[in-house]
Amino acid sequence: MIITRTPFRMSFFGGGTDMESYFRENGGAVLSTTFDKYCYVTVRHLPRFFDYSTELSYSKTERVTDIKDIRHPLIRNAMVMLDMHEIRLTYESDLPARSGLGTSSSFAVGMLNAFYALKGKYADKKKLADEAIYLERELCGEAGGWQDQIAASYGGFNRINFNEAGYEVLPVIVSPERKRQLNERLMMFFTGFTRFSADIQVANCISKKEKRAQLKEMYSLVVEAENILTDKNADLDEFGRLLGYTWKLKRQTGSAVSTDSIDELYERGMAAGAMGGKLLGAGGGGFLVFYVREEHREDVMRAMKDLLYIPFEFENEGTRVIHYSPENYSLI
Repeated sequence: MIITRTPFRMSFFGGGTDMESYFRENGGAVLSTTFDKYCYVTVRHLPRFFDYSTELSYSKTERVTDIKDIRHPLIRNAMVMLDMHEIRLTYESDLPARSGLGTSSSFAVGMLNAFYALKGKYADKKKLADEAIYLERELCGEAGGWQDQIAASYGGFNRINFNEAGYEVLPVIVSPERKRQLNERLMMFFTGFTRFSADIQVANCISKKEKRAQLKEMYSLVVEAENILTDKNADLDEFGRLLGYTWKLKRQTGSAVSTDSIDELYERGMAAGAMGGKLLGAGGGGFLVFYVREEHREDVMRAMKDLLYIPFEFENEGTRVIHYSPENYSLI
């Protein structure tokens, strides 16, 4: 039996510039972190006592004898890609799917990690990220960028650069105290709305000319935000103000990014004392994150009392195997 634990990501700046159709021509970068909310994938070989050979448990339960009959596209394509047979797979998560935290990509990375471990093979972080990108974007044909798979695999607080050659992951060097301060000043709330990221990407598919100016400016903010974090003399509050500015830019990249309800919630948090904030993910719903100084935390909590508050801490590990019990298995 194999159990993997894979974190979710929180993207601060540069989202949208990680789309391959954009960064191959223009370059791109994101500033993001993973945090201590996870998805867990358990995989073992299914004993041959049943009239089905594969059992899958996620939001639904599937039992099939032919891999081609699996309805979940990520699982079906991953099993074919890695030649997996006769398995029982269970997926559990600390947070809901379709919520703007890269949950689908975290599942893809964690599943691939579990499959390799079940085969007795080691897959490094780059291999897992690369294959999760290929699985989601090519085999499953889902619209979206590359940052989620990379963040889930590598973990930590990183700047991820994108160019015509691919990507590179650069850890952001921040003092422990400054990182703690940032963590304490970020407040996350669940809006209750969930939508598929791929659907948002399609709905926001406006012309390159309309979108390029906003994306280039969002790209430039990655450098500015990283400098604020790494310069101990810089005012950390500027990070919060930049969050608000990048959210305004993000809202200009497509009509499906925000809704009247989300706009009202955002303005409520700002009026209560938040210095900036944004909706996480492609848009349409999910989680709002605000940058709030300590003296205004209670005010923001009261203003957002109708929403679920999610405390969190940054994490640095990325996907990992947390239980490994090798099995003797033969397909014959």
